[in-house]
Amino acid sequence: MQASIEQISQIAVFVGLEPSDKLSLQPHTQVRRYLKGEIILHEGDALPDVLFALVSGSIQMTKTAGTGKETILRTLCAGEIFGAPALLGNGIAPATVTALSDCEILTVQRDALLKAIQENPDIALRMLMVFNSRIQQLHETVHGLVSERAIVRLARIIQYFAEHDGTESTPQGEVLKIQLPYYRIARSIGITYEECVRFMKSLKSVIAYSRGGKITILDAKKLEEVAALHNSSNSYLDSATPKIL
Repeated sequence: MQASIEQISQIAVFVGLEPSDKLSLQPHTQVRRYLKGEIILHEGDALPDVLFALVSGSIQMTKTAGTGKETILRTLCAGEIFGAPALLGNGIAPATVTALSDCEILTVQRDALLKAIQENPDIALRMLMVFNSRIQQLHETVHGLVSERAIVRLARIIQYFAEHDGTESTPQGEVLKIQLPYYRIARSIGITYEECVRFMKSLKSVIAYSRGGKITILDAKKLEEVAALHNSSNSYLDSATPKIL
């Protein structure tokens, strides 16, 4: 079905558009609902000439190596865009996109979007800022996989989701609003499920993990100390963590 003006307004790159500009885009939009667990795009799919955007819910992007190992690249929440290769690349989906919850996906036809960009260049600027941020995130992820201790990557991913999705204050500490099961953390930072469990237990004075992926930051300062470490020796890490890189 066609997107409503309210749904178009929820997409970050369209913030600030005049009502008349949104009305011009509206006939070139579609909204489709997906249930939790449904595949929205398969890695290697030919993409239609549209911009994808998430109106509600959350989605996950994963990539499968030749060995069959699956890695989580990122998760997106409402208001974010994806599917850039349909507009700027080879038109092939670089990753599999899965609904983490029931969600609504909005698409905008490429030609209509380019016309809107010509009339309002701020749209292109916002898109470039999004893509630049993701390139930096990908660079940091790759660099981390090559050169950083796994426990550092673990601390940083928890910090990332705390900042990205927010936390709720409790007497015990800051509880992440998003749930991060062991398997999801492991696939995001390139370690095994078993290694992830051991690392989380080694940080039990810093992070509390509850069944289902509820994570509470007990000591934000110490978590920052772990995240700030590189490959240098540290007595806390050397004594408290398994010798796994």
